[in-house]
Amino acid sequence: MMMMKSKNIIYALALAVMAMTGCKRDSFLDLNPDDAFSDPTFFKNESDLKLYCNGFYSTLPVMDNNSDNNSDNMVPRSKDPFLSGQYIVPIVKNDDNGEWSWKNERSVNYFLSRYQRAQAGDDVKNKYAAEARFFRALYFWQKVKRYGDVPWFSKDLNENSPELDLPRTPHKQVMDSVLADLNFAVANLPVPGSAEKGRLHKYAAAALKARICLWEGTYRKYHNLGNDQPMIREAANAAQLVIASGDYDLYSTGHPATDYYNLFIQEELQGNKEAIMPKRFIKDVFMHNLTRQLGEGNTGFSKSFVRSFLCTDGLPTSLSPSYKGDDSIQAEITNRDPRFGQLIATPGFVFQVDASGNKDLITLPRIGTSVTSTGYQRVKGRSSSLEQWNANQSTLDLFIFRYAEVLLVYAEAKAELNECDQNVIDQTISRLRARVGMPAMQIAALRKDPKSDFPGLPVLLDEIRRERRVELAAEGFRFDDLLRWNAGKLIENPESILGMKLRPEVKAQYPNQGQVKDIVLDANGYIRVYPDITNRIWNEKMYLYPIPTQELTLNPKLLPQNKGW
Repeated sequence: MMMMKSKNIIYALALAVMAMTGCKRDSFLDLNPDDAFSDPTFFKNESDLKLYCNGFYSTLPVMDNNSDNNSDNMVPRSKDPFLSGQYIVPIVKNDDNGEWSWKNERSVNYFLSRYQRAQAGDDVKNKYAAEARFFRALYFWQKVKRYGDVPWFSKDLNENSPELDLPRTPHKQVMDSVLADLNFAVANLPVPGSAEKGRLHKYAAAALKARICLWEGTYRKYHNLGNDQPMIREAANAAQLVIASGDYDLYSTGHPATDYYNLFIQEELQGNKEAIMPKRFIKDVFMHNLTRQLGEGNTGFSKSFVRSFLCTDGLPTSLSPSYKGDDSIQAEITNRDPRFGQLIATPGFVFQVDASGNKDLITLPRIGTSVTSTGYQRVKGRSSSLEQWNANQSTLDLFIFRYAEVLLVYAEAKAELNECDQNVIDQTISRLRARVGMPAMQIAALRKDPKSDFPGLPVLLDEIRRERRVELAAEGFRFDDLLRWNAGKLIENPESILGMKLRPEVKAQYPNQGQVKDIVLDANGYIRVYPDITNRIWNEKMYLYPIPTQELTLNPKLLPQNKGW
């Protein structure tokens, strides 16, 4: 079993194809493949095509420990520079942060300009072209999210390429090209049963298409760009393709108090029906540090996020007679969505088990330490295993594409198309709730939360967004969601940077009073993570990042700079 798993791990490959070299002319000329392979002798057979495409796999999006730190869901001890107004327009691109670096896009285009040379059948060549176009769609979408209008180029460039001096291509035009790439990938990648384990397949491409098209369609709608419905329809159709395949399901063992938590601490996701595509790890071969970082992360969920959990009667806290308030963590978790205790360390959670089997139990939130900034410590993806806690030794598999996200995309897209009936909800939201023992959503019984973040939104869409926020918490979706919904102002909510309530009687329970004596509270007794501010300020310019100034100098046709920067 161990040998089989190691053979299937593509992501650990260290390929020269991704070793980039610099360029004097422009960032579009980040040269990588032609230095790594001899052009006249490469791309001769299927093995060459596969080897080249392997180099892209390390760029697949994976949940990590910092996911959602850049949103209203979590409050890192150190302020996020972008959300706190401290971000400075960069002078030069920074490859590590993805700032105006085009090396990945060029690497794809290099392949697509040459793969037809291979002595292989059209189906084989199209399969690897589909892999490359999957990644090109991903890369250009990431550019559009960050910068808006960006140059679209479909071939690799050299110093004499006229495309170097092209202006930026309009956002919507780039995304139409992204959609074409996604459609090619869905049409030409094999179904999972025919695909090599660990490689892209039809439904992984459909999951990415659903994600991207929902983002683009709703971005167009809520930013008044027009022509939003076709993209939202594409999102619904892509999600439906995955659902109709019958290959996937939600992970459940019939234990609603633990199934959601256990889903994210598995050493083997291959074969788990919720894993459309996992990233896999193996001891002493390919490991990560997530469990250790989650125990020392200096972050925590926000009060804003915690208020989003429904009560067990299916009502928000502002409407439910079952809500017990938040004077203590014990009261706050009572009668709440069971995902509360599977996302957040609450009394009774086993923080760690030592080599002798002794359990380190959570009795009080570990505020005043590096474990959490807010008292709401993230435990999603954190195992109590000592072996997993060792630095850079974790072998827990991580999700790249998860079936729950597809269900949420389908529900939201159908609601945006005014086609979300009870049958759609029964296939999607109600199934997610059933896993954790929550009551099914009944459209006819929905009541608008008077404290909703989206007061002008129809109640059905509002509750679908709530479900998405809870189910996908700490997976890195929230900031992108705020962007596409034109909801950046939620960053200004004071509760987005507050933690738990720390009443004097709760504070007195801590055996080490030095641990809590310097914690700053607001007037209502909630932890103020940033003592110098009571709320953050959202500026409309923050819907896009600025282009590095050197790039504007190299190509003045990229001007103007993004608005406000």
